[in-house]
Amino acid sequence: MFTLIRRILFLMPPERAHYATMHLLQVLCAFAPTRWLLQQLWPMVHDPVEVAGIRFPNRVGLAAGFDKDARFMRVFKTLGFGHMEIGTITPKAQPGNEKPRLFRLPADKALINRLGFNNMGLEHAIEMLKNRPQGLIIGGNIGKNKLTPNEEAESDYVKCFEGLFPYVDYFTVNVSSPNTPNLRALQEKEPLMALLTALQTHNQSKSSPKPIFLKIAPDLTEGQLDDIVDIVKSTQIAGVVATNTTIDRAELQTPAAEVESLGAGGLSGAPAFEKSTRILWQLHEKSGGSFPIIGVGGILSGQQAAEKAKAGAVMVQLYTGFIYRGPQLVLESAKALKR
Repeated sequence: MFTLIRRILFLMPPERAHYATMHLLQVLCAFAPTRWLLQQLWPMVHDPVEVAGIRFPNRVGLAAGFDKDARFMRVFKTLGFGHMEIGTITPKAQPGNEKPRLFRLPADKALINRLGFNNMGLEHAIEMLKNRPQGLIIGGNIGKNKLTPNEEAESDYVKCFEGLFPYVDYFTVNVSSPNTPNLRALQEKEPLMALLTALQTHNQSKSSPKPIFLKIAPDLTEGQLDDIVDIVKSTQIAGVVATNTTIDRAELQTPAAEVESLGAGGLSGAPAFEKSTRILWQLHEKSGGSFPIIGVGGILSGQQAAEKAKAGAVMVQLYTGFIYRGPQLVLESAKALKR
């Protein structure tokens, strides 16, 4: 059934298909009978795990970028996700990059996106989170506005942190998207240490601090990974989300000329699996397993979810695989990780 639906959706432009699908699911989840039916088709796998002091219902989450504005939280709870990340949220609303900015590579089971942190801003996210569903762990993925220079980025991240603090369970600091100009420069040791130290200062001033994770790119060097380990230990943030999308275009099945015509953007899906998993494994080895790592990148089967766990991931997140495989991938991955 999902294969037929996907074929129909793939006739539409990707971004339009995304919102059409989510609005349909939102309607289905609004009524008890259809919500019950979805839960019977794709039941929640109960596999509680404690990570960074939070008890997650299972080990499968939704990666940031899928629900940028916290509009579809009930949908993802219904479909069996144990957690999800909203965002990336920026202090001010921004439209993102010009369309088209999302492209399918069906031969590779991949996507290229250059969305550019399109979101409705912090205040809108807060209003949506006031009606968050019970039983779903929610992370706030935070970033800076496009027009904010890197020298002032700290202020944007702190604004998002303070605004979202009462409404989310943990935070993920996004300095690894390739679609905001110069953002990845914040991954260098000095600016990243300063940013995370500032966030931790605000965090530790709270009566009950919340876990802060750092989302990293899959294109980091060995030296940069060593720096990440040092930074996590020095700032005492909770852990790492590995990884974001890649700028690498190597070994794609889609013709090179077609890929080049699509332009810049982050690549996700099957081609990113090996690279992101290698970064995950290296980070786990270099850190000696001293902090939790959430594995994301290229998961399209339960077996691949299990491979992330073998490489050192305590949990996984899905994005592109969910587009190509649907809710069955959530169920399959949760079962594989429970085994």
